[in-house]
Amino acid sequence: MSLLRSYVSGGWHTPSVEGAPLHDAVTGEEIARISSAGVDMGAALRYGREVGGPALRELTFHQRAQLLKALGLYLKEHKAELYALSARSGATRSDSWIDIDGGFGVLLGYASKAKRELPNDKVYVDGPVEPLGRGGTFVGQHICTPLHGVAVQINAFNFPMWGPLEKFAPAFIAGVPSLIKPASQTAYVTEKMVELMLASGLLPEGSLQLVCGSAGDLLDHLTEQDLVGFTGSASTAQHLRTHQAVIRSSVRFNAEADSLNCSILGPDAVAGTPEFDLFVGQLVAEMTTKAGQKCTAIRRALVPASLIDEVGEAVAAKLAEVVIGNPADRSVKMGALAGLEQREEVLRSLKALRENASVVYGDGALSLVDADAERGAFMSPMLLRAAADAVQPHEVEAFGPVSTLMPYDSIDDAVTLAARGAGSLVGSIVSADTDFVRDVVIGVAPWHGRLLVLDREDAGESTGHGSPLPMLVHGGPGRAGGGEEMGGMRGVLHHMQRTAVQGSPRALSAITNRWVTGAPRREDAVHPFRKTLAELRLGDTVVAGPREVTLEDIEHFAEFTGDTFYAHMDEEAAAANPFFGGRVAHGYLVVSFAAGLFVSPEPGPVLANYGLENLRFVTPTFPGDQLTVTLTVKQITPREDQEYGEVRWDADVANQKGESVAKYDVLTLVAKS
Repeated sequence: MSLLRSYVSGGWHTPSVEGAPLHDAVTGEEIARISSAGVDMGAALRYGREVGGPALRELTFHQRAQLLKALGLYLKEHKAELYALSARSGATRSDSWIDIDGGFGVLLGYASKAKRELPNDKVYVDGPVEPLGRGGTFVGQHICTPLHGVAVQINAFNFPMWGPLEKFAPAFIAGVPSLIKPASQTAYVTEKMVELMLASGLLPEGSLQLVCGSAGDLLDHLTEQDLVGFTGSASTAQHLRTHQAVIRSSVRFNAEADSLNCSILGPDAVAGTPEFDLFVGQLVAEMTTKAGQKCTAIRRALVPASLIDEVGEAVAAKLAEVVIGNPADRSVKMGALAGLEQREEVLRSLKALRENASVVYGDGALSLVDADAERGAFMSPMLLRAAADAVQPHEVEAFGPVSTLMPYDSIDDAVTLAARGAGSLVGSIVSADTDFVRDVVIGVAPWHGRLLVLDREDAGESTGHGSPLPMLVHGGPGRAGGGEEMGGMRGVLHHMQRTAVQGSPRALSAITNRWVTGAPRREDAVHPFRKTLAELRLGDTVVAGPREVTLEDIEHFAEFTGDTFYAHMDEEAAAANPFFGGRVAHGYLVVSFAAGLFVSPEPGPVLANYGLENLRFVTPTFPGDQLTVTLTVKQITPREDQEYGEVRWDADVANQKGESVAKYDVLTLVAKS
């Protein structure tokens, strides 16, 4: 049997010992052996810090995003062999799609968000400039820079691809190397994935390492710059979180742990409504997808007491239609658990749950397609029913195809039951009654990382109760671990240090690559609109004006646009307005005049104006006022895959008294050369 390898310190390592056997979840056949014997964990972490970290930090956010996108597309081209391995873990084709294609989606999703929301730079600017002195010469700014450590990522067995990739993607974008430690049961899938990632040639050396087998003394070598991301049981998370190295160095520790997620059916969702059918269909899907081995699966189904009999009958009827067996058969809708040991663990938990619950479905004989119930890790979906005061459903998680129906009598009752899970990754509310939905969401939100509101309007596009998405938080409070593994840029910033920098506007402009008010401006004979992206510099400025605003201008603009708001057209009414005291120019007239003043109209490097941001009208403009505009290059962002980039300009329109009447950012696309 093949020995799974680790990839550490720049090379593949094959253990010198026999290793522990890994078995096919469907047939029980031994398919590989696993051991981390001989891996120098301290050297692996040093290699990541000394080789991987510097290589990643040489790249900008956009360059890392471009590599991540290319990596996702490369893996998609090789997914056939990944699907073949995934089937040996008991996963059906649709189960594998969630894990494998879902993993690709995380890479592509983070690549896209990074290009949209992060600068093409190595420093992230967090929030506005804060004035710290009256004269404007002392200011503050928060910046985020990547930690100079390694993101140690300890993953669970149920998602051997998506699990590692949803941790790897934000770390990579942040500029922090990853060391992946998969759960042993399905590590053969993760090993193949990492082999493909390295074979792509896209990743900087040292940015990705893999340890198959025991973590050994890995955590002993952590420093204050390292991070740990963990997915698994709450008890293991607690053990790792209290490791001496984690405590000593205040290592950032993110856990995604046990979660007794709930789904709540609204009283309006009676039999015959779309919401009733959606609730039943979602519950069955969450019980049977990945054979219920999902940290986001529905463990507690909270139903109005008056509907619980009908819900139980409807769910049982649909569960009876689920075909169980070998995932190689396309008719199979639920495969095996990850292994016989995992099945035994689920059965032990199920025994505890049944102490105060009756069986609604699942006590019958198990019928399998092309599979042996003794050799494969198969079990029937189990739907239980417990009283509202039962304790076990809120404390015991059977990590398999098991869910418990529980009745509630009021909104407060439903909220109380949901909260008894002591913190969950996700909950769902299935109802078309928006008053009910609002009360429940506000009531249960403090105990949940994510909430899905499912109704007939969003069902067609909904990704479902159990599907985390890279742009939203994946994590939860309390029992669920208290962390956030994803969540768009939150996941990226978790791997970075936020630092408050104080200094002069000139110093902050140099540090952040963003012009700050008060920093030097440069005016020369060449209009900034005549300069290419390569020629432009922060602080390049054009000052244009003045232009007088006349009453005729205001009236013409009102007639031309149809904006005849009284403050522009009715002297008596405008004089009574406490903000104006007389007729004023339209704000958009001021912006239009400013554009006419600063623009250089001939064809040139400026290709398009594609928006304004942060527009504020600061002081009213009256007939007879003289307007002058100062336009300054604030930020330059080349686009890696285009022949142009984005230039952000600071626009300040002032009257003859030097008072700002309008402030905003102008966004243009400018040719690189």
